[in-house]
Amino acid sequence: MAQKDKNAWLWIPTLYFTQGIPYILVVTVSVIMYKRLGIGNAEIGLYTSWLYLPWVIKPLWSPIVDLNGTKRKWFLSMQLLISLAFLGIGLFLPSNAFFTITLAFFWMVAFASATNDIASDGYYMIGLTQKKQSFFIGLRSTFYRLAMVTGQGLLVIFAGFLEQKYGDNTKAWSMTMICSAVLMLVLTISNFFATPKFEEDKTEDGEKPAGFLEVFASFFKKKQIGVALLFILTYRLGESQLVKMASPFLLDELEVGGLGYSTEAVGTIYGTIGVIMLSLGGILGGILISKDGLKKWMLPMLLALNLPNALYALLAITQSTSIYAVTGTVILEQFGYGFGFAAFMIYLIYIAEGISKTSHYAIATGFMALGMMLPGMLSGYIQEWLGYDGFFVWVVIAALPAFFVLNYLKYPADYGKKSNEADA
Repeated sequence: MAQKDKNAWLWIPTLYFTQGIPYILVVTVSVIMYKRLGIGNAEIGLYTSWLYLPWVIKPLWSPIVDLNGTKRKWFLSMQLLISLAFLGIGLFLPSNAFFTITLAFFWMVAFASATNDIASDGYYMIGLTQKKQSFFIGLRSTFYRLAMVTGQGLLVIFAGFLEQKYGDNTKAWSMTMICSAVLMLVLTISNFFATPKFEEDKTEDGEKPAGFLEVFASFFKKKQIGVALLFILTYRLGESQLVKMASPFLLDELEVGGLGYSTEAVGTIYGTIGVIMLSLGGILGGILISKDGLKKWMLPMLLALNLPNALYALLAITQSTSIYAVTGTVILEQFGYGFGFAAFMIYLIYIAEGISKTSHYAIATGFMALGMMLPGMLSGYIQEWLGYDGFFVWVVIAALPAFFVLNYLKYPADYGKKSNEADA
């Protein structure tokens, strides 16, 4: 059995890059793909939002991952399954029933990816000492964001290039998904060789949950839990709808209220520049909270998350196709999202404090995913009802409940502030 912290610089980048690829392909790239293949916004919003469900309910099977086999075996198996599912999507896209069949494969990817998250995060905690867990959190996040750039940016640009080359969107996206399968297989093989064996096959003493139902009961007995859950569910109420319709808005023709951008342009603006700004916003947010504590930055970060959404409303109302206006809007919205999300994640860690911290964090992130899934399911119907201009005005209004709930939220003012203890 390997010693803790062994080869951390090698396996953390590959493990968390691998974790990010299937998530971004399921949550974001699937939206662009189905849009380019002629599926309507209402169906896209509804069916792709359902794909969030595995991340919502993953706490329900996390004990199975804990109690059977090793985390390493779990994530390697799930990564292999994900690569096979992407291959299935690529092969069945040219079929007549492509929407139903590929959605089924995306479901497979979503469940395998959520399970991979459980196993990878568990492996991270087992394989590193506590000090190194803190030290490597930035590296872990960076490679997860790089996976987002690769999936939402480079793969979408690649699909756009193939669309132009072949004049056949189905063929282009079929080849892109097959390439995604190959990428996942290469990453799985890399993780097989890069990750040391930190665990025995049987569960270590102390790792078994004392009581499955007790874990859930203790979470819901936490002080002010009702207000906390309401805040978690409303924090991204506007953003959760915008993120589903932002790409269709850029891709749709001017006649139906869109901006008529190409797939390649959306991949570059939203998937590459946007994700880089998202990462920078998150890094800055984390630095400021560690410097001053959560209380000082919660309101500014909530504002940063929601105010830039008004720029989408302005774009939709004016139908400005200026590359500077569109890129500027995406930059501000994605930076604000990253900046505002930092406060949200620190608050989720605060909610999870105490006994059963790992399980409680999984439950809290499950509610976070639910707060993305439910509004996203309705986003396409709302957009078709109100048009893009009315929809983005609604997105701005949908942010208001979180500001109301914030007035009743209680948490330590200095929570998240960096202690004087230096990392070794």
